[in-house]
Amino acid sequence: MNLHFLIDNLTNPALLFFFLGILAVQVKSDLEIPANSAKFISLYLLLSIGFKGGQELSHSHFDMEIVWSLLFGIFLALVVPLYTYFILRRKFSVSNAGAIAASYGSVSAVTFVTAISFLELEQIPFGGHMVAVMALMEAPSIIIGVLLIAVFDKEKEEEMPLGKVAHHALTNGSVLLILGSLLIGYLASEQHAEGIKPFTTDIFKGFLAVFLLDMGITSGKKLASFLKKGWFAFLFALLIPLVNGTIAAIVSGGFTDSVGNRFLFAILAASASYIAVPAAMRLAAPKANPSLYLPMALAITFPFNITLGMPIYMAVIEMTSRGVG
Repeated sequence: MNLHFLIDNLTNPALLFFFLGILAVQVKSDLEIPANSAKFISLYLLLSIGFKGGQELSHSHFDMEIVWSLLFGIFLALVVPLYTYFILRRKFSVSNAGAIAASYGSVSAVTFVTAISFLELEQIPFGGHMVAVMALMEAPSIIIGVLLIAVFDKEKEEEMPLGKVAHHALTNGSVLLILGSLLIGYLASEQHAEGIKPFTTDIFKGFLAVFLLDMGITSGKKLASFLKKGWFAFLFALLIPLVNGTIAAIVSGGFTDSVGNRFLFAILAASASYIAVPAAMRLAAPKANPSLYLPMALAITFPFNITLGMPIYMAVIEMTSRGVG
């Protein structure tokens, strides 16, 4: 692993604020970010990254790489929940396995935003279409998770409201905002984009730092109780993202030479949703235990990806790039 990437990542102010949030919980501080403020910041981050992605996309030449990128993203969103479900069924009920599988097939927008910050810190370019890839990966995994529960749950009392779940997944606030911002960024002229640059770009890293502070506080609160649930869930939350991210980093090299794009594919494959999926599963799988699948994604997988995961995926990309060269 390139120690330069690891040190740069671990000394990133945004990431250090995440650790500060965890520390605040451990020392029983009353530090907290008001819920309304945290929600606003999360909306801002999605708006900003979507708009900037749309601007990048408007300057990109539409080619087969973009087509393959979109197809590969959807493929990951369909395959990951399928194979992870059968691993999870060794220890968990149908409902819990389906909910966790959907979480790990879906994506974490905050992890994606943090990865983009990492790329910008290292001055590594990436394609604006990757924002569209992220948005398209949210809904398929939720639908697959619900279908798996519907097929294998022998004790279900009524049919799963698949239509409602599909509608919720497609109109989820984070998905709608990222897609809408992407479209607006694509349509906006350079002059108009420059006019709101102080909002969409200049304050982005500051807001990301505050949001990761809040994520650290939330993760710290959930970690202690989660560790009491056993080692299987903990190891799954560490190893499956590592496997998914490594495979995506390698396979994506078959249709793109961009280090930044391959890195983002690795992050998308490795991340787990802790916003959209829990909201959908509350409706579709009420028997699934949120205190299981939510801490797995937020308290284990998210910290792993933004600390050690990103340098590992970058190292894999560098090694396979040298191999091709």
